[in-house]
Amino acid sequence: MATHSTVNAESRRERLLEILHSDGIIRLEAAAENLGVSAMTVRRDLADLEVEGLLRRVRGGAVPSLRPRSFVERMSTGADAKLLIAEKARSLVPVSGAAAFDASSTVGTLLSRIDHAADLTVATNSYENFSVAQRLPGVTALLVGGIAEERTDSFVGLIACQAAGSLHYSRFFTSSAAADPDRGTSETTLDETQVKFAFVDAAEETVLLIDSTKLGQRALARALDWDRIATMITELDPRDERLDPYRDLTELL
Repeated sequence: MATHSTVNAESRRERLLEILHSDGIIRLEAAAENLGVSAMTVRRDLADLEVEGLLRRVRGGAVPSLRPRSFVERMSTGADAKLLIAEKARSLVPVSGAAAFDASSTVGTLLSRIDHAADLTVATNSYENFSVAQRLPGVTALLVGGIAEERTDSFVGLIACQAAGSLHYSRFFTSSAAADPDRGTSETTLDETQVKFAFVDAAEETVLLIDSTKLGQRALARALDWDRIATMITELDPRDERLDPYRDLTELL
C-alpha cells in the first residue's frame, strides 16, 4: 500500500510540474480538481517540490522558483502568456534604426513575431535571440558578447556591458525574474542586472515584458526602478485589478 501511495505521489508531482511549465503557475484549487485529490494533498506535494527547489509556493498555489534557469527551460514555461505579450508588443518594435532585446525567453518570443522591419539593427546578449534575429528579413543582428553565463544562457560582464552601450536604441525590450511595485524589477543574478543597466542607459525608452505570475515578487538582485520603465506589458487586460499597484508607476498595455 505504501508503494502504491508513493507511485501516486510521484505521478501527481510530475503532473504538477507539467502544469507549472505549461501555465507558468499552479492554482491550488484547479490543480486539486485536475488531479482528483484534496487541496491539502496538493499543498503537501507543493511543499515537497519547494524543498527540492523546483517551485516556490505563493498564496493560492505555486510559481517557478526564483533561480537562474536555462533559456530552454524558461521558454517552455508559460508559453501562452508569452505569445499574448508578444502580440501586444509587436507594434512597438521600430521599423528601422536600432533596438535592444535582452536574453529573456519572453523577448525571444517577441523577436520571432517581428515581420515589419526594413532596416533595423537588433542587439541582444542572448545567442538564442540572436539566432532568431538573424533569420528576420530587414534585420541586422548584433550579438553582444562577453562572459558566457551558463546558468541563464546569456552573455554578461564588462565586455558585454560595453558592447550593449555602444549603440543608440529607440527602445529596449526586457523582461525580469520578478517585479515589485515598491522595489522595481529584480533578477536571479547580479551580472544580468549590469547588462540591463547598460541597455537602459543607451535606450530612449524601456519596455518591460512580464507575465503576471512574476508580479509582486522579488528576486536576488535589484534591477530597474520604475522611473526607467516607460511601458509594462503583461498578458492581462490592462484593466485587470491585479495591475492596480502599477497604474501610477508606468504605462500598462
